[in-house]
Amino acid sequence: MTARSVSSVIDIITRLQRCRAEGSKSDRLLAAKVLDDLDFASKASITELADSIGVSEPTVTRFCRGLGCEGVRDFKFALAQALAVGGGYLTAEPASRETMESRIATIVTEAAVAAIRRVGGSVDMVQIVALAERISGSAQVLCIGSGGTSSMLAVELQNRLFRLGVSVVAQVDGQLQRMFAATATPAVTVVAFSTSGHAQSVVDAVQVARTYGAVTVAVTAPGSALAAVADHVIPYQPVEDGNLYKATSSRFALLAIVDMLAMAVAETRGTRVMETLRRIKQSLNTLKVEDPKLPLGD
Repeated sequence: MTARSVSSVIDIITRLQRCRAEGSKSDRLLAAKVLDDLDFASKASITELADSIGVSEPTVTRFCRGLGCEGVRDFKFALAQALAVGGGYLTAEPASRETMESRIATIVTEAAVAAIRRVGGSVDMVQIVALAERISGSAQVLCIGSGGTSSMLAVELQNRLFRLGVSVVAQVDGQLQRMFAATATPAVTVVAFSTSGHAQSVVDAVQVARTYGAVTVAVTAPGSALAAVADHVIPYQPVEDGNLYKATSSRFALLAIVDMLAMAVAETRGTRVMETLRRIKQSLNTLKVEDPKLPLGD
């Protein structure tokens, strides 16, 4: 797949919305017609588009060019692409208050439980324990991720590991990921997160770290660009239910993988982690609230 520059990507829907609000009379009519029936507009001929609102074919051509397209064919291609990528977001219906009150808690919790169960039944614990042993013996662990879920996972793994006495740092900035990777040695382990497996800064950082001998682990989609460059892959393919109002449930499954990995590291290190955990517990309880039942540092 060839990457395109940001300037070459046309968000045709936004341009149509602006044209409907700010364009000439004929352009406003055309934009309104297209936005009201995107499927028709993506398939209609120039004659059908022109006749649908009573304008000439040259007017339709000028309209398309005014939107940044080369012509009607290019406009229809951009429109079809926009429908394929984000069509669901354009037709989603708002839920009623009664529906929200009765369904939200059930939908979110059931999807989270289902995601965790799927990953619990598919994860290779032999691999997890072996990687935990590597992490436990590493001079340093670098956790990297880019984007909402993946960057959160990188930081969460750092939070799990430092309290076990592991020297660990998380980086979610692309430039810093590559810079830290360039300081890697064979004693370093890199754990990279990417739901899609195509976050370029993460792929680049893993490649750089491997150049300097680091062992690299990717939690990512099998067959992806990241999976191809990592030494070890913990495969994860998100399964979503198509609910556009709900946050992705794959977060819960990925957090479960992080917790499995962290617990395996803790058990690998054994009782030597207890003193560090005790100090954290002691410090937090004496400075905040004396309740030994509270989670450790959470």
